[in-house]
Amino acid sequence: SWLLSIIAVVFVLIALYLVGWIATRVIGKKIISAFDLLMNRVPFVKDIYGSIKKLMSVLQKKPDGAQRVVLINFPSPEMKTVGFVTQILVDDDTGQKIAAVYVPTTPNPTSGYLEIVPLDKIVPTDWTMDQAMTFIVSAGAVAPDHLNYTKGAKTENID
Repeated sequence: SWLLSIIAVVFVLIALYLVGWIATRVIGKKIISAFDLLMNRVPFVKDIYGSIKKLMSVLQKKPDGAQRVVLINFPSPEMKTVGFVTQILVDDDTGQKIAAVYVPTTPNPTSGYLEIVPLDKIVPTDWTMDQAMTFIVSAGAVAPDHLNYTKGAKTENID
């Protein structure tokens, strides 16, 4: 009888896994595709929805040299805030490298500010995207173990 119970538990676990896999791979994709199609047909909504979708895909990507967690002086020179470098640009007038830094708001990181910041004004961190997002969503209550506030962490160059 105990063997039958073990077989039943294994069978239930396999069945649950298969149902979850089918729901996320087949049915889930169809639902998301239908929702995307609907959102892209509504004027004005398609612009907002498309922007939010692009932002979420940028924030979900693995960080590389062009997408890092940094600190910038914001909203005043005496304060720093957590931001994400989303792109490195070059100032056509001076040739200086500047960064597009997305500064999410607490506790809803889908809204925020886009700041254009010279690279020499950015303080790099060695935080992961997950650590930074947890810090932001928790309003600072859950923070990484360390922070290099002034000089920044010793990491690879942003540019």
